[in-house]
Amino acid sequence: MMKFSVQSRRDEQSNELMQLATTYLQDFGLELDEESPDVVISIGGDGTLLHAFHRYSHLLDTVSFVGIHTGHLGFYADWKPSELEKLVLSIAKRDFRVVAYPLLEMVVEHHHSPSEHHLALNEATVKSPDVTLVMDVELNDEHFERFRGDGLCVSTPSGSTAYNKALGGAIIHPTLPAIQMTEIASINNRVFRTVGSPLVLPAHHKCVLKPVNEQSFNMTVDHIQVVKKDIKSITFTVAEQRIRFARFRPFPFWERVHESFVANE
Repeated sequence: MMKFSVQSRRDEQSNELMQLATTYLQDFGLELDEESPDVVISIGGDGTLLHAFHRYSHLLDTVSFVGIHTGHLGFYADWKPSELEKLVLSIAKRDFRVVAYPLLEMVVEHHHSPSEHHLALNEATVKSPDVTLVMDVELNDEHFERFRGDGLCVSTPSGSTAYNKALGGAIIHPTLPAIQMTEIASINNRVFRTVGSPLVLPAHHKCVLKPVNEQSFNMTVDHIQVVKKDIKSITFTVAEQRIRFARFRPFPFWERVHESFVANE
């Protein structure tokens, strides 16, 4: 028996759709299972799906995600509320295929405590709370540059349309196994130089940031914000795990980009 879970943005419309989806799916004989679902239905926006991803990131080998948008069309939430019955029927009939997209792995090494591993669906960022961020950047164990500026953003291909795009990064098709590092307000003058361009790294390459000064850092992993001290290094790679989406119909990525950024209402 297929098991499902429904995540809601918690506004009135999303909660109503969550109740309807739950009732419909149970009527078709599917089992509501919040702990180990086979399919997670996210109702709200792309942010709601990010929350669902982090809630079930320990089940990525078995769980698939699908999103219903109760606001604007999203890159992850691409079903309309009016299509709920059609979506439920497709889930019940198992009339879907699974597509897998790359994720970002971030490993934070500390001087005096165990390392931490994080997965991001969109991006991770590193900033300094009150002074200029100064980081040595290594690519594949070779020193590349000393970065000075507000911060650095490392994104996945599917997250390249989010904060990365606002920073002037490239939009990358989400099937490509890569990560992208973009600068946040770098300092470039006669004394200090950075490459000044986004860097796209393929799978099996790694980017390592090493703090030049002992300081605390504001870090994000998608929507999760943390402050870290005592950092030895931060390593970014294409993760071995991938996120799986239940795809019920074609919705070309570039069409989504067009709808989100180019098309008039």
